[in-house]
Amino acid sequence: MKITTVLFDLDGTLLPMDQEAFTKAYFRELCLKLAPYGYEPEKLVDAVWKGTKAMVNSCGEKSNEDIFWEEFSKIFGEKCLKDKAVFDDFYHNEFERVQSSCGFDERARETVRQVKDMGLRIALATNPIFPAAATESRIRWAGLQPEAFELYTTYENIHSCKPNISYYEEILKKLGVKPEECLMAGNDVTEDMAAEKTGMKVFLLTDCLINREKKDISSYPHGSFEELLRFLRNF
Repeated sequence: MKITTVLFDLDGTLLPMDQEAFTKAYFRELCLKLAPYGYEPEKLVDAVWKGTKAMVNSCGEKSNEDIFWEEFSKIFGEKCLKDKAVFDDFYHNEFERVQSSCGFDERARETVRQVKDMGLRIALATNPIFPAAATESRIRWAGLQPEAFELYTTYENIHSCKPNISYYEEILKKLGVKPEECLMAGNDVTEDMAAEKTGMKVFLLTDCLINREKKDISSYPHGSFEELLRFLRNF
């Protein structure tokens, strides 16, 4: 079946980054923002990781947002729910400073443009562990606009995470497409190539490759943005 829709990962794909450097910068800014409100840094970081783990392990009955705050409030109590506005303000303001930990690749923006020029639909399949404000910022850091994507996944609008195939199935349902019509392009062997289990085609971008399990990647179409474009044109 002909490909009609391309799903792009964001972090490490359209937005070059060293995950460790990004995470360090993110937590530094978050802790600075929340310390005046009584959030001790070490405890705050631990709570965010536990909330993230809960989202990754979610079975999909609740939104990732609800899952995160349920877990987070187990550590900080009802107080944190009253402080959600402070967290929201962080993602609209101080989070912008984290951009300095990321790179920029003009080829990513150009690839998205060329894929759209092919008449293909595009969506952003980034792991939905951040709120929309943070996701929209990271899209702009990549030199793109949120409006370029028919859908971009956030912790508000999705009910599971990568590599759970339910995540990809929910995207398919939202877009109203069959898996055989879709191609998932990403840099993480475990998280992004999991889309293949739904029947989607996949392409592994290797510039910022993440292969935690040391898998043999030869079974996946893989390479640079230029090779992705050739793959789509020749499919």
